Amino acid sequence: MLSSLVTIWILHVAAMMSPGPNVLLVSQLAASDRARSAAFAALGVTCGAALWVTCAVLGVHVVFVAFPGLRLALQVAGGAYLLYVASRLWRSSGAALVGRASPVSSWAAFRRGFLTNITNPKVALFFGSIFAASFPAAPSPILQASAVAMVVLNALCWHTLLAYLFSRDSVRAAYSRMRVVANRIASVIMGALGLNLLVASLREVLFLTFGTKLGSTP
Repeated sequence: MLSSLVTIWILHVAAMMSPGPNVLLVSQLAASDRARSAAFAALGVTCGAALWVTCAVLGVHVVFVAFPGLRLALQVAGGAYLLYVASRLWRSSGAALVGRASPVSSWAAFRRGFLTNITNPKVALFFGSIFAASFPAAPSPILQASAVAMVVLNALCWHTLLAYLFSRDSVRAAYSRMRVVANRIASVIMGALGLNLLVASLREVLFLTFGTKLGSTP
């Protein structure tokens, strides 16, 4: 049991530390003098992770594999949402030229964090993959519950730490000097991630449509 949990912990921490949409969202909110909003965004990301990891334990990733159309629909929604967030970041760059960043309510920040995480079905596939590789053939309910709790705690600690670090005065001071550039860089990265999801979805649709037909041609 311990070896399984250690393996899951290492893989999950490595995945969280990669600069994805969740990291960008929380760090940008914190650095732009909205520490409270960043903390609620971190909580939203954590709730999204809790939902996905629970679904993975319940085998929902198998449903995505069996019904790729369902996963593709959610993936397209995720790509569109990331493009929406990118456009908001780009517009906020213009607003930063004339004053302080506009406030984000606690609920809006939580919602952004939750939606940023939950609209990425690859998270379910990721958890499903590491559970399949790390769990024994018949994992006990205690092991499954422990894995879920550990992942949720990991997500909460990491994203809360990001909110804290990026809200420090030194980071905020650096951010205030480069707010427009920083927001636009974050916007471009977020938009690229959204476009990547949409392009990957289009490729899968084309493969499922034409690849299957070509494969069935005698």
